[in-house]
Amino acid sequence: MNEMPVEQSQGLLMIVSAPSGAGKTSICREILQMFPNVRFSVSCTTRSPRPGETDGKDYDFISTEEFRERIARGEFVEWVENYGQLYGTSKKAMNAFLKQGYDLILDVEPRGAKAIREQCPQGVLIFILPPSLSELKSRLSRRGENGAVMEHRLQSSLDEIREALWYDYIIFNDSLEDAVDRFRAVYIAERSRRDRFTERIEAFFKDESH
Repeated sequence: MNEMPVEQSQGLLMIVSAPSGAGKTSICREILQMFPNVRFSVSCTTRSPRPGETDGKDYDFISTEEFRERIARGEFVEWVENYGQLYGTSKKAMNAFLKQGYDLILDVEPRGAKAIREQCPQGVLIFILPPSLSELKSRLSRRGENGAVMEHRLQSSLDEIREALWYDYIIFNDSLEDAVDRFRAVYIAERSRRDRFTERIEAFFKDESH
């Protein structure tokens, strides 16, 4: 069932992080289908597209030179380097969505999330975790990577998980259905916060005086 929270002028920013194998992509995809007003922020990257990925939909694939130029111009609200490739979130694109009233999901790792929190303190931070460490290892092993690569990913995942303690919400992905339901609950609750309705409350009382 699609549910639309009450319309507001400024969009809600949701910053989502998760270690590899936690199921973040699947959860976000379900939320995007459930709520037409929610958009996904497409990050820029210097890596090559993987099979099935589309430029402009999954990522904006750009050259390292162009990425560096954008950094110099201050165009990214956050950017990081992972496995020798650069990833970043366009400040202009993010603000354009929010000003149009769309709610926005940003898929970033904790370093990027911390940078965004400093610039956008009103953003909601959500961390998605797998059910257990053993399940995380199992999911990573199913990717078919060699032992050294898998061990590196596991260590990186553990480093990310330690950052979860300063996020606003934690969602354990025990099952996709339950995880989506919890994300949905967070979204609706955050959309209903009093401080997001200041202007509408004031307008409500102005009507009463007429």
